[in-house]
Amino acid sequence: MLPERYHRLRSVLDRRQPDLTVLMERVNKEHNFSAILRTCDAVGVLEAHAVFPERGLKLHRDTSGGTAKWIRVHEHDEGPAAIGRLQQEGFQVIAAHPSPDALDFRAPDYTRPTAFVMGAELHGVSEASLAVVDHTVLIPMLGMVRSLNVSVAAALLLYEVQRQRADAGMYDAPRLDPASHARILFEWCRPELARRLREAGLPYPSLGPEGELPEGFSSSLRD
Repeated sequence: MLPERYHRLRSVLDRRQPDLTVLMERVNKEHNFSAILRTCDAVGVLEAHAVFPERGLKLHRDTSGGTAKWIRVHEHDEGPAAIGRLQQEGFQVIAAHPSPDALDFRAPDYTRPTAFVMGAELHGVSEASLAVVDHTVLIPMLGMVRSLNVSVAAALLLYEVQRQRADAGMYDAPRLDPASHARILFEWCRPELARRLREAGLPYPSLGPEGELPEGFSSSLRD
């Protein structure tokens, strides 16, 4: 691996936000799902969550830009259980839905651990999920159309989070614990070697300051 590539990956990981995520509830158009993941990557989301439609979903590679390599997507069977799990982990769970008591999407404090729930293109967030979220937010609409494309709405929400967190200095230093940072960085830099080490039940070695493997590391396990 070239040192430039290593430092680029490390710089991106240093800005990842482990307490920011999106739950996509049965988003059923591949290009929208992929576009949401692309925006997640752009604002520093570390992991995303999804309740897939019954027929499944295949990432739209051209739209996602290969984002699936950098953002792990956790699959859930249904929305309310996924929301409950996120709440137990300390997230405020906010649905994008124009309910009567919905807040302007710029109003919440997004420096808190935050998870957005984005619903399917036609039906939106399910009633069962709306019943258990902490808040709903809306994006003001001044024209004739009543809603935005789900990927566009997700982008607006996530960039408001990015704005608030940048103002608070939350991108200025790594926010992952050192062990998680080292593990993910190794998997990003050496994905095939990481796979072989996991299969062999062996720990990852520490990478050097330029991304190099330790001197004397077994040649049989090298990339």
